[in-house]
Amino acid sequence: MKTIACYSIKGGVGKTASAVNFAYWAAQEGLRTLLVDLDSQGASSFYFRVRNPEPKNWGKRFFDSAHPLVKQIKESDYDHLDILPAHESFRNFDSLLHQQGGKHNQLKKILRAVKSGYDVIILDCPPSISFLAENVFAAADAVAVPLIPTTLSQRTFDQLLAFFDQNNYPQAKLRPFFTMADGRKQLHLDTAAALRKRYKFFLKNAIPHSTYVEKMGVHRTPIDLFAHASRANSCYRALWREISDSVALGEDNHSKQGE
Repeated sequence: MKTIACYSIKGGVGKTASAVNFAYWAAQEGLRTLLVDLDSQGASSFYFRVRNPEPKNWGKRFFDSAHPLVKQIKESDYDHLDILPAHESFRNFDSLLHQQGGKHNQLKKILRAVKSGYDVIILDCPPSISFLAENVFAAADAVAVPLIPTTLSQRTFDQLLAFFDQNNYPQAKLRPFFTMADGRKQLHLDTAAALRKRYKFFLKNAIPHSTYVEKMGVHRTPIDLFAHASRANSCYRALWREISDSVALGEDNHSKQGE
């Protein structure tokens, strides 16, 4: 089982859209997939038409054991894809983790308890550097980092790299990629070229600026369901394949099928 986090310090960069499309394509490939919506705003839960769980403040029990977590997992409308929807109480995760001593392995322990049921877990994370983020960095096999190719995004990515270095998280986990890329803008072209030259581990595939990505909120589905032939859809599929290959997800699945 592999865990892939969609994470950014900065909001509004296509993080949730990426998590939703990654989870969809993983499931389409036959991988048993769980999308965990860690963001209390619940955007990815909304896209997949999954209601927030009803129990009041159940998030305070999130890190206690796997039992309350498993009870909240919902089936999606798609084969092989389950959703753990967000809850408003998730906004208290940082204070909860602080009360538990600021441990960085709590999320990893909980996810390990459900690993037998899934081939891949996708984490949709809130935009911040926090105790929760550190738990995400510890739990994830790969951290997919969407960036708009602008100066501000470059600055926030540099901050993330510095945080990884200062706290001994391996940069090898990072999978940065460009979103909302507009080839008509010289700033986008120059920034993308500079970052690719500076950091050799940027992913090859990028997501173009597209109204289809914006319309996901209207259709409440992955792009493939309403804009199958669009460039944005093909780019997301190629990007998912690149990330999947980088963590050997396909190899895990093939070996399992051969057992």
